[in-house]
Amino acid sequence: MLAQVIVDVPSQNTDQAFSYHVPEMYENLMQVGLRVTVPFGKGGRLVQGFVVGLGADSTLLTADLPALKDLASLMDAEPVLNEEMLALSREMQKTTYAFWITCLQTMLPNVLKADYEKFFVAGDTLTASEATLFADAQELPFAEAEAKGLLSQLALLKKAGKVTIGYRVLSRDQVKTQRYFSNNLTPDALQKTFQAQRKNALKRQQFLNYLQTLTESLPVSAAYALGFDATFLRQVEQLGWISFEEREVYRDPFKAHQFAQSQPLALTAEQQAAYTAINESREQKQAATFLLEGVTGSGKTEVYLQVIQTALEKQQTALMLVPEIALTPQMVKRFKERFGTGVAVLHSALSSGERYDEWRKIQRKEATVVVGARSAIFAPLENLGVIIIDEEHETTYKQGENPRYHARDLALWRSRYHGCPLVLGSATPSLESRARAQKGVYHLLRLTKRPTAQSLPQVEVVDLREEFQQGNTSTFSSVLQRKITERLEKRQQTVLLLNRRGYSAFVLCRECGEVLQCPNCDISLTMHLDIKKMKCHYCGHEEGIPRECPHCHSKQMRYYGTGTQKVEEELQQLFPSARILRMDVDTTRKKGAHEKILAAFEAQEADILLGTQMIAKGLDYPNVTLVGVLNADTALNLPDFRSSEHTFQLLTQVAGRAGRGSEKGEVIIQTFNPDHYAIQLAQQQNYEAFYQKEMGIRRLSGYPPYYFTVQLTASHQEEKVACQTIFQFYRLLKEKLSPQAIFIGPSPKAILRINNQYYYQVLIKYKHEEQLAQLLHFIQEQTVTPQYRAVKIAIDVEPLQFI
Repeated sequence: MLAQVIVDVPSQNTDQAFSYHVPEMYENLMQVGLRVTVPFGKGGRLVQGFVVGLGADSTLLTADLPALKDLASLMDAEPVLNEEMLALSREMQKTTYAFWITCLQTMLPNVLKADYEKFFVAGDTLTASEATLFADAQELPFAEAEAKGLLSQLALLKKAGKVTIGYRVLSRDQVKTQRYFSNNLTPDALQKTFQAQRKNALKRQQFLNYLQTLTESLPVSAAYALGFDATFLRQVEQLGWISFEEREVYRDPFKAHQFAQSQPLALTAEQQAAYTAINESREQKQAATFLLEGVTGSGKTEVYLQVIQTALEKQQTALMLVPEIALTPQMVKRFKERFGTGVAVLHSALSSGERYDEWRKIQRKEATVVVGARSAIFAPLENLGVIIIDEEHETTYKQGENPRYHARDLALWRSRYHGCPLVLGSATPSLESRARAQKGVYHLLRLTKRPTAQSLPQVEVVDLREEFQQGNTSTFSSVLQRKITERLEKRQQTVLLLNRRGYSAFVLCRECGEVLQCPNCDISLTMHLDIKKMKCHYCGHEEGIPRECPHCHSKQMRYYGTGTQKVEEELQQLFPSARILRMDVDTTRKKGAHEKILAAFEAQEADILLGTQMIAKGLDYPNVTLVGVLNADTALNLPDFRSSEHTFQLLTQVAGRAGRGSEKGEVIIQTFNPDHYAIQLAQQQNYEAFYQKEMGIRRLSGYPPYYFTVQLTASHQEEKVACQTIFQFYRLLKEKLSPQAIFIGPSPKAILRINNQYYYQVLIKYKHEEQLAQLLHFIQEQTVTPQYRAVKIAIDVEPLQFI
């Protein structure tokens, strides 16, 4: 038998499968998707690899066999990647210009990248002779079985269902175990032991009576609850009455929550039309893509839930992706209430152990619905009935490092693989998706009304220039202050959005004009008053708040700009009676903090929720009747052709948090650019008009969706090397591509230096370039040559970040 192995040596020359001879003792265990160790290169050093194919050695001449190296060992007893994931990794390799091994490793849960112990577990149906393989033990370590040459026999027993395979992660924080105890005494022995006890040994008598009631092993916590402590249990264990065992249990990140079963809601005519179209596609096994464009609060989630319910009734599974910031406890609650324990949740707020347990539930087919952020696209679900991407316009669906995949592209691939519909939902779809719907590539479904017949909130734009002219230098306009006061009097809630965390944007010396800079990056440091530090939001550098200028030693240090901490302080001064919650990266750093803040706000323990972008998505609180956007210009002035689109999307999304209950909602947008079309159309909540306007601008300026784009970035510790490298590749591309290809750059990135690395980039805009893929693969190959080894080169297809 031969195994085709992708080795863990990221290089263009090794970006292919290598054949290894499979030793006889591994033949029964060998499967595609296993991780293995193999000798590689002239020195025969051992490296990890993935088995991506199997074949028989009869296809080779006997003379060729000695040239093949033997596979050294198996790292897994069962595949960690199924055939679908292996095929998807191949697709990623081609489309993201990443090495195949990098794509494979991206799909693995972190825990499977750690060392772990594998062992065989004896079943109840083993014959006496088969049981001798375990030498009277219940478990047999994989390494011990391999050393004794028992793997082949055990593999056959596993196929027969007589033996199972267990994993024990050696990192203490990965596998949770619970201590159980069981009764060792027969009924007769119990009786005799009881009679042998002294009359005053009441606790022992009580425990022996308790043992008579046991029919199975119980957690030791059950004995503790009856007053038998750990010391007493150790004593009776030494007497041989009981025995202990450690059992692996799932960590449930939601065990503290009570989820009441929810029932499907009656659908409106628009919701029913959307549900029917998607469900018909699922029934006919069509890989159709639907763009569900629905105003905020129009009930898109209910459509998702009912489509998923129908898929589950047909023994299919479902995958739902949401942006990380929208994966609120509220969203998880809605899914858990509808589908119970069949839901697995995958996102970064879980510990690595919790994520591993959720992944195992999917692998073992115990979970049939997966709700998660970007990386949940790799969830090993089988027989998918529907894939849903909510808030499909969000940039967080694009991976920022190698392999630079977009979850939407992989969802399209999985949709075709399973022959199931893909639903892209948003109140403000990305221009690329909306353009595809207009062309008929996607099917457009619309929800134009809220199910409760509640009107959309009334939006008012406040010109901050006029406020300054009238002498108001506060962060809060007079209108917003009045509206907040009204809400406090009515005991209604307010949500305030500020797109900046920290206390002040920068610290400046009024004597010499020095701005305190990060020593590693070309960016100013931000003041964080809670930790009394100046902090870089790019590399994490921290230093104390300066009392004097490091340049001229003047004491005239002033703090400029506004962050969430400073606004919170100002809010408290303006509204002393208000209960305020702040939600940003700083206040949600601790595990569970995000959930705790939102639970307090939902329970109306606070009047005002102040936060960054993370409060703009997924919140649904009926008592919120006012939303204030403190500065709508933050994203508008960024050097990015999508800045208007991102501003419109953010304003529309956050406005949708207001008026979801019986009371009408109001939104106040503060801006220095009240005449900008993105702000005016967000005020009207008119997506279609914004789409037409922005598409006209994109067509004139030659940007997506009218052109495809590829960004090439070179970085190095020396600016000269990074600059020379990008110019070399630019000249190569300019020479080989057609005259129709448009180049922007080469140029330094907007922030030239980050973490002591200098960044230079070039952007290629094109419509049809047959040679481009081949040239990019050639550039990728150059990255591992001695000439460019110290330079980091990144190829980003359809980039979302230009700064």
